[in-house]
Amino acid sequence: MTRAFTALAFSQAVKDAQLRYGTREFCTAVEAKDPPNDVLTELTADYIRGCDSFVIGTSSREGWPHVQHRGGPKGFLRILDPRTLAFADYAGNKQYITIGNLAENDRVFLFLLDYRQRRRLKIWGRGEAVEGDHELLARVEDPRYRARIERVIRVRVEAWDFNCRQHIPRRYADGELPEVAAEYERRLVALQDRYDATLDLLFSHE
Repeated sequence: MTRAFTALAFSQAVKDAQLRYGTREFCTAVEAKDPPNDVLTELTADYIRGCDSFVIGTSSREGWPHVQHRGGPKGFLRILDPRTLAFADYAGNKQYITIGNLAENDRVFLFLLDYRQRRRLKIWGRGEAVEGDHELLARVEDPRYRARIERVIRVRVEAWDFNCRQHIPRRYADGELPEVAAEYERRLVALQDRYDATLDLLFSHE
């Protein structure tokens, strides 16, 4: 069985580059890995539910790429089923490049980056802009988030992949800082307890 993302991303030109730079053998092993990762698992679902932003990539019919940030409350990228994602498309800069691209080229790429845990998830799929579907809208809207929804973008997942954390800087959102500080405080207390216990053990033998 073939790892699904490699069938999409490893074009002949990419394979030629891998061969030229000496990584083709490694990438061939990646291609053969199980499972194919073409269906969302509980691991990917948990990761997606914790994300409050991602980058969506599309391209025009002529192949010009475009990336756009999408943000919202945690979990605003909804999991409709193990092969389908959807999110509310809020009013933005009124250029509608992503919407226009999807109208003529449904290939879409989602890039979810977790700076705190230094992880990244890549998702390949087929996207569509959906308007006037009130049932679907109800599944993606969040009454607590005061932003105007113009439509829903639905993505049919074809492949996903977690890849290396190298070069990802660790950063924290403002709301995460108290939790992070509390965690470091717990670690500091635990280290102090270990230090005190070690001293007690040393002096008990004098």
